[in-house]
Amino acid sequence: METLIAYFETIPSSHRSIILISGITFFWLLEYGVPLFKFNYKKFKHARPNIFFTLTTIIVNFVLAFILLKTSDWVVVHNFGVLQWLEMPLWATILVGLLLLDLIGAWLAHWVQHKIKPLWMFHLIHHTDNHVDTTTANRHHPGESVVRFVFTTLGVFIGGVPIGIVLLYQSLSVVFSQFNHANIKLPKKLDTVISWIIVSPDMHKVHHHYVLPYTDTNYGNIFSVWDRFFGTFSKMRNEDLIYGVDTYPDVDSNTHIGKLLKIPFSRYRAPKGAKFEQ
Repeated sequence: METLIAYFETIPSSHRSIILISGITFFWLLEYGVPLFKFNYKKFKHARPNIFFTLTTIIVNFVLAFILLKTSDWVVVHNFGVLQWLEMPLWATILVGLLLLDLIGAWLAHWVQHKIKPLWMFHLIHHTDNHVDTTTANRHHPGESVVRFVFTTLGVFIGGVPIGIVLLYQSLSVVFSQFNHANIKLPKKLDTVISWIIVSPDMHKVHHHYVLPYTDTNYGNIFSVWDRFFGTFSKMRNEDLIYGVDTYPDVDSNTHIGKLLKIPFSRYRAPKGAKFEQ
């Protein structure tokens, strides 16, 4: 465990890039072999805007990274935050740190973006992809990337999380997000079992159904426990899934990047919703 944390404390940017690219490549190839849906689309054309937004996310996080580093250094030096107040073995410290970052930096950030209209206008870019696959994982407007960064920093501050655990979480987050967005079909029993611990592909796909209330469920990123604990967990049959957002039928996977960038500054469209069936 000490070796693992020591590695992530000083992980080179090149290694983080390798993790990102390797994950996309692995799940991209897996989608050819065991697809959940056989989309009638040009896979490379679909990936273009998603790769663009992946690059903007990288840029935003790179520019703001010093804030995250300074926050983590401050909580350790001043013995502030949950992890600094608790005496636990290293494995437990890592686990609790990952849970706290996932709760505050991912689940809470995601939930807030669905509840506050101006923030939703940035986040809905992610939901306008009507061919959800592994490249959708990082389809985030730069404005949303900033929001997510703020919540991650808040998670580090409240959690008192050392930088090694922060960078471990971010690396895991990238791969898990690619996994649960991937257009892959797991054996149903396996998907159900792992969804009790981590966010599985079938679980997260419900969140991308085009109408409420399903859109407002299954916010989890790595751990599925938060949706079960806060009552935002839901299920639906894969064959009933329709990706996209009902309020933006004029926006889809292949919408021009320029238009996608402008959407957050357009007029808000209220959702109609649909009957909720568990």
